[in-house]
Amino acid sequence: MMNLIFLPKSGRLLGLLTVCSSVVLLSACANFSGIQSTAQLKTLNAESNASVFPNQHGLWPDANWAKDIGGTDLQELIAAAMVDNPSIQIAAARVNAAAAMTQATAAAEKPAVNASFTSTYQRFTEHGMIPPPLAGSVNSDNQLALNFVYELDFWGKHTAEIRSAISQEKAALAEQQSARLILSNAIARAWVQLARQYAQLDLSNRQLEVREKIDALTHQRMLAGLDTASDIQQSLIQVASLHADILQWQETIALTRHQLAALLGQGPERGQSIARPVLHQSASSTALPAQLPLELLGRRPDIVAARWRVEAMQGEIDQAKTQFYPNINLVGFAGLSSLGVSQLFQSGSRIAGVGPAIRLPIFEGGRLRAQLSGRVAAYDSAVATYNQSLTDALHEVADQVQSLQAIAAQEKNQGMAEQAAKQTISLAQQRQQIGTANALPVLAAESVWITQQKILTDMRLRRIELHINLIKALGGAATLSSNASPDLSANTIQPKINLETAQ
Repeated sequence: MMNLIFLPKSGRLLGLLTVCSSVVLLSACANFSGIQSTAQLKTLNAESNASVFPNQHGLWPDANWAKDIGGTDLQELIAAAMVDNPSIQIAAARVNAAAAMTQATAAAEKPAVNASFTSTYQRFTEHGMIPPPLAGSVNSDNQLALNFVYELDFWGKHTAEIRSAISQEKAALAEQQSARLILSNAIARAWVQLARQYAQLDLSNRQLEVREKIDALTHQRMLAGLDTASDIQQSLIQVASLHADILQWQETIALTRHQLAALLGQGPERGQSIARPVLHQSASSTALPAQLPLELLGRRPDIVAARWRVEAMQGEIDQAKTQFYPNINLVGFAGLSSLGVSQLFQSGSRIAGVGPAIRLPIFEGGRLRAQLSGRVAAYDSAVATYNQSLTDALHEVADQVQSLQAIAAQEKNQGMAEQAAKQTISLAQQRQQIGTANALPVLAAESVWITQQKILTDMRLRRIELHINLIKALGGAATLSSNASPDLSANTIQPKINLETAQ
């Protein structure tokens, strides 16, 4: 690298232009030929040209979808977490840091003016350029000046830097939204799990009541000689098992409350004040829509962040390429300079100068090429990350769709089993009423019915949880109404999605 500073006098403009022309010619010694990226951004599918483009305006889906699942209770929990959760606060700090970096980068393309004052008390050598009587004397060298620097951006260096900084800022915003989406999803799933645990606890308590009635009747029958002691032991085993089951559900409820408190950024005591979850009426009627537009993936903040990282790396490459060209700064100063403070403010102490400061890359020992190669490698990595995010998103949506289809079929069959068990109770009650059976068959049938209810409850709440996961997989998009008109365009994910199409 060669640094040349010219402070031309009047009448030397032609010479300055000649020097600048020579600089441009000499810069051919440093070149970046042969350094380029071969990475390709993936599109949403092989048949469509649609691709996920960076969210230009930061228009993200809100978390109002939570209200359709848990009403205002769940919505308020998520809103509170967005304020107090440390991960959200960290993401917000990153956004502020990226915004500050953008402002600093934008300021670099503007002229810089600063004031300086230097005063050096020294002895001047008798064998140098200082003539007598100053030679050998001790005095102060003082300078008070305004300094001006402006970089002439011929090659778009500042434009590339600003482009990269803005992309980094938008990526930070997208990552902040990703943190919000992950947090809201985690809270909603934990909240639904808490609802499931309470429902299972209620059913276990009901089942215990039935088993205790069976135990009491069995004990009476044993005293009457109709049953044996082994029948009593079998009943006691089931009662003890249900007691253990109830204790386990109580423990699980307490742990889930602690988990929710942690997600809210609060201590464990906060979890104790969370009201028992009550699912919104619309939550139980969630159904898979006829079509899921692939463009919803464009709202996934992790994909948007990855795409903005690609844009930022492209700006870094463009900025690195400008290092191969001459860099010309316009430098100027005006002020006062004197030996001794007493003469500093006299008219004869005035100084002024202006001229170009030229940075000329000629022989860099491969440093510039290595730097550019590193930026290209970072770009390739960003593209690969984006492609992987897109692939993972397609698989995640496909998995959720597949699981929702499966749970819907399972729930339908389990509903039939639950109704059959309920009908068995009616038949046993009829037999008891006409005197052909006692109360034991009725209680036994009721116990079986409660067991079927437990299984059905698990399936229903798992379907709601899968629905929440599908919302997350689509970037927080809440447009999952089963009443929506089918979209027959090519950019859709069919409910019967083939997993191979997402590979």
